[in-house]
Amino acid sequence: MPTMKYPHLFEQGKIGSLTLKNRVVMPGMGTNFSGHDGQITDQQITYYEERAKGGTGLIITEFTSVDYEYGRAGFNQLRIDEERFVPGIHRLANAVQKYGAKLFVQLQHSGRETYSMVLGGGRQIVAPSAVTCAAIGEEPRALTTEEVKEIINKFVMAALRCKNAGVDGVELHGAHGYLINQFLSPNTNLRTDEYGGSFYNRMKFVEEIVVGIKQVCGADFPISVRLSVDEFEEGGMMIPLSQEVARRLEMVGVDAIHASCGNYNSMNTMVETMQYEQGWRVYLAEEIKKVVNIPVITVGVIREPQFAESILAEGRADFIAMGRTHIADPEWAKKALEGRDDEIRKCIVCLYCTTKSQGHVKCSVNVRAGRELEFREFKKIEGKKHVAIVGGGPGGMEAARVLSLKGYQVTIFEKDNKLGGQLNLVTAPIPKEKMNWIIQYLSNEMKRLNVDVRLNTVASIEAIKALNPYAVLLATGAKPIIADIEGNTLPIVCDYEDVYLKRKHFAGNKIVVVGSGMVCYSVTSQLEKQGNEVTLVEIPTETGSKVTAPTKAMLHNRLTTAGVKIIEDHMVSAVRPDGMLMTNVAGEQIELEADHVVFSMGTESFNPLEESYRNHFDNVFVIGDAINPGSITHAMRDGFEKAYVLEDIAINKVATAELVES
Repeated sequence: MPTMKYPHLFEQGKIGSLTLKNRVVMPGMGTNFSGHDGQITDQQITYYEERAKGGTGLIITEFTSVDYEYGRAGFNQLRIDEERFVPGIHRLANAVQKYGAKLFVQLQHSGRETYSMVLGGGRQIVAPSAVTCAAIGEEPRALTTEEVKEIINKFVMAALRCKNAGVDGVELHGAHGYLINQFLSPNTNLRTDEYGGSFYNRMKFVEEIVVGIKQVCGADFPISVRLSVDEFEEGGMMIPLSQEVARRLEMVGVDAIHASCGNYNSMNTMVETMQYEQGWRVYLAEEIKKVVNIPVITVGVIREPQFAESILAEGRADFIAMGRTHIADPEWAKKALEGRDDEIRKCIVCLYCTTKSQGHVKCSVNVRAGRELEFREFKKIEGKKHVAIVGGGPGGMEAARVLSLKGYQVTIFEKDNKLGGQLNLVTAPIPKEKMNWIIQYLSNEMKRLNVDVRLNTVASIEAIKALNPYAVLLATGAKPIIADIEGNTLPIVCDYEDVYLKRKHFAGNKIVVVGSGMVCYSVTSQLEKQGNEVTLVEIPTETGSKVTAPTKAMLHNRLTTAGVKIIEDHMVSAVRPDGMLMTNVAGEQIELEADHVVFSMGTESFNPLEESYRNHFDNVFVIGDAINPGSITHAMRDGFEKAYVLEDIAINKVATAELVES
């Protein structure tokens, strides 16, 4: 029988006349799963269905276009602006509702936060007023009064289509700088007609949408509105103004407020980096809850059931929305309900899901996310087979987890005294907490699945032979890159592991750090805090390219405020016994005096065992950083995929060998 460990979290709740089975909400997040014309796809339905099956009370779709001609935010965006999209939304509703979850469709118009290239046909982007969004860089055309009324009708008709499709309610996307937000904000609404000027005129756009929806869909058809309670932009939406907006929305019939923040100019507050603490946005929901009687939904880096429970128990919000949490673990709600907290795979806030550089949403810690159709089940193997894994980092542990679920006996050999590999090198407090989440999850899975973990153990050929393994996976990881320059073996040369593992004493010295990326910034900060005079020579690296511009700017500001000197646009020429030589863009050489030169340029594969192991074992496979270093994303994916198809690649390997011999 399910435990009542979290009674507030799993208490029924109401939005308007709609009863939800619990207080867990999956908010709208772009996926890029839609077809080229905005139609819903089988993958999209499966993605949402898995989260409904996992126990979520309310699922809000990704932003759904009500005006594909002028309002779409990107390619492959879901849409509901024509009747032909109703059947697809109906299929989605059926898929979600059969598990007892409810479905809202999030209705959205981008306004100025899109590109003319996205709109196509030479169309200029539109907005309430011709105010350019700095993050976009394109001047929008001000909508005419007639066009404003047409867009209001498009929202209303989109909601009616949703109701006809069997959806439980709609959410109006009035946050993140999109069109509704643009009408509400004094920064972006400079109109002089009935939809601009005074507070009441700026409210009129969203109010007429709400009233129109209630008229055509019925007073009991639920509407939530997502608001950027604080845009974190001078002159924009701030808490007092948003409180007034929320009061008005309640008066005209809105059934819930979803308290978010930011816009494209303050993107790092919309989609947080690792630097943000769990639940940092909850205070915004608290401020709205002070002035309304309708439910308030909070959101923002909420990962742990106990933390979510405390928000509800303290009356700070009525519902808990968790976005990336649901990407990382679609069964979050089910596991929390059953008291299986240790089995929850928490999002580590790495932002990989936001890149969509390879087509659609993916997840570093949940390889199945966005690939549910590809990895439907963990098919059990026949007979007993043993697999040895060398290395207990994230790739090795993920492979062990999947192999165990498929019925293999698994032994991990780890030379260190703990699991986690390179993840243990993170020292900055807030990111370290998040890295510890995935280490703890995988370590707990090793115990739960009875994986034989041998710490402080070198994987000798004899020890592995004693297991008579079906396959050996080499997850030996990576080692720090040292620049291939003159003097790179001098005693003053160090790498980031020397700092993290305290192999050398760093205090009161002049230190030059070379590199870029999150680890590099962390190393630099740590050395400065230890009382050193630190200069960061930032050079392009693969790890550095993965840091978003807002995050880089924020970290640069923190380092310079702390007294770190940052040098860019220079090449590193050589290391000398007393410092380092650089070359600037003019070709001039500059010498930096230093007691230590610390390289933090990323990693390269460390794979010393493959050649010898292939002489002793039939199925040897290299995985993770040992074959392609650089990120937890690749290590986890490679570990998962190799484990998932191990029988197939082993059979193919044997067949190929036999073919070569014949």
